[in-house]
Amino acid sequence: MQNIIVFGASGQLGNCLKKVAEEKGINYIHFLPEDEANILREDLLDIVFEKYKPTFAINCAAYTAVDKAEDDVDLARAINKTGAANLAKQCKTYGTVLVQISTDFVFKGDVALPRTEEDAADPISIYGLTKLEGEQDITAIIDQYYTIRTSWLYSEYGNNFVKTMLKLGADRDELKIIADQVGTPTYAIDLAGAILDIIKSDKKAYGIYHYSNEGVTSWYDFAKGIFDISGTNVKVFPIRTAEFPTKAQRPAFSVMDKAKIKSTFGMEIPYWRDSLEVCIKRLSDTQ
Repeated sequence: MQNIIVFGASGQLGNCLKKVAEEKGINYIHFLPEDEANILREDLLDIVFEKYKPTFAINCAAYTAVDKAEDDVDLARAINKTGAANLAKQCKTYGTVLVQISTDFVFKGDVALPRTEEDAADPISIYGLTKLEGEQDITAIIDQYYTIRTSWLYSEYGNNFVKTMLKLGADRDELKIIADQVGTPTYAIDLAGAILDIIKSDKKAYGIYHYSNEGVTSWYDFAKGIFDISGTNVKVFPIRTAEFPTKAQRPAFSVMDKAKIKSTFGMEIPYWRDSLEVCIKRLSDTQ
């Protein structure tokens, strides 16, 4: 019988995994608190793996503060690189399959073509670099892993672009949103479902995969979609990245090709705006 443990369980994706697992009736998945399962504490990981002897370990723990990471390099690297390596070592010892969550930020974003898993990674931020280093460490340590790169994650849980826009839209008459960064929003509930479907498939088709919702949009059009669907009356103006400088550089084009994950697992992926409608409805239902 399978036994699944989740690290970073209190975060956005961890909460989505919990919700989807409940919906699917999966009761052999364990959401571990950080004081029991800190990925930087090898002594704690020894205890966790010996206790649960997991078939799968899902790593949702990450340093994701993109701009702060530019100054907080050591901590970002510790969590995103060393923490991933620590888990990979335990997985190797116990024969556990590691599911690692990574990011579109491993790409430079200077080519206007959907990135495949075979394309060379060339991150332009500390966040992207440390996530890539984590990927590389996992690949060097174990063979049984799924590294899933995703992008623009949002849901009903945690802090994310959708919830921020809804909050700002309720308080302001107009907003300026970047229009020259293009990618694909991903509903974390959909990603959670994809992760659990991969585990359930038992295909052993290990490697790197790309997953986001279908379609292409800019942050500006994403914001417009949020306000249109939610019925929020706010004027949105497009601006260029240069007009809103940030500490860390962002990829200008970070659309990912998902042909591999769809063909390997027979996966149907929802269009980004359809999933956005589901999320906003769920948010409004809880208010």
